[in-house]
Parts: sequence; structure tokens; C-alpha cells
Amino acid sequence: MKSGCRAEEARLETAERLAKFLALIAVVSWRIFFVTMSARAKPDAAPDSVLTFAKITALDQIDAARTRPRPQRPTLAAHLLQIAMLGGYLARKHDPPPGNMVVWRGMTRLHDIAFGISIGSSRRCG
Repeated sequence: MKSGCRAEEARLETAERLAKFLALIAVVSWRIFFVTMSARAKPDAAPDSVLTFAKITALDQIDAARTRPRPQRPTLAAHLLQIAMLGGYLARKHDPPPGNMVVWRGMTRLHDIAFGISIGSSRRCG
């Protein structure tokens, strides 16, 4: 929470602003930790147990663009690995499992990608 959300760089001048900011980043930090630990505890779980449909769809579209074969039924662990790779995780053979910082960076990118897909799919003009 301290380094990933850059709480010290916020420099909020009043205690009220700081309290609101801490409440917000506590929820975000808990969500990242929940996704990471859920994938470690139950790697074969369905990804829709912790991810939204839009984010699963975005990950599937990103994965379809790659050349490696996709598993028949993607698991939560496979989706977390994709999220971590968006955040810079290299997924080498001897690397430890992805941590919260890498998942945070990947979730930030995934959120932007899913938002772009939703904007691109809604035809408002033309």
C-alpha cells in the first residue's frame, strides 16, 4: 500500500483528505491481495470468482493475439499469470510466484485495456 499506491507522494495537507485517501487505497490494496492469494490458494478455480467479465474478456483477447496454444479451460492461476505479465513479470522457470506489486501494475494496465475495449465496442457515433 505504501509503495504501490505511493501514499507518501500524495502530500495531502489535511487529516480529512488523508483519511479519505487511505480508505480508498486500503480497499484497492485489499482487492489486489485478494486476487493474488485466491489464485495461490485455489489455482484451478474459475476466473470469474475474482475477475469481472470485462477483464476476463480483455485477457482472453490479449492471449489470443499470442502464438502459444491456449488451455481449454483457463484457470484463475493462468489469468493471474497473464495479469502479472502485463505488470512486468517474466514468468521464467525459476521465478517465484508473482507478488502484489507486479499484480498491481498488471491490474492497472488491464483496467485501462478493458476500458479501451469497452469504449471501442460501444458505437455512439458514425
